[in-house]
Amino acid sequence: MPKTKTTKKIEKPVWLKYTENEVKAIILKLADKELSTEKIGLVLRDQYGIPKTKLFNIKISKVLKEKNKFQEPTLLNLQKKLEKIKEHYKKNKQDKKSERSLMITKAKLKKIRDYLEKKKKK
Repeated sequence: MPKTKTTKKIEKPVWLKYTENEVKAIILKLADKELSTEKIGLVLRDQYGIPKTKLFNIKISKVLKEKNKFQEPTLLNLQKKLEKIKEHYKKNKQDKKSERSLMITKAKLKKIRDYLEKKKKK
């Protein structure tokens, strides 16, 4: 028997009282506080009791892209990591492992920037 992919329809729980427009408004409000998409998802889950935005057939990144507030999370995380390593290396010039991790992180950041630029051109 061949395997067929079954699609599960995700239904909104009865106790969830938010509408799609309310969730979008909450997402945009949290984006104004400069939270990343991952953090917005955690806040929605923990503070608003919204387990997943897929219940409303929306994605956090798409909502932010519509309003031009989307920032690439991998890029942001690498930039923060790079700043931490730079600060550490300034204080500890003898730390050769941090010097190496600084070079590796810079290379990763450049690689991701190049990829995103190439992706935008297409």
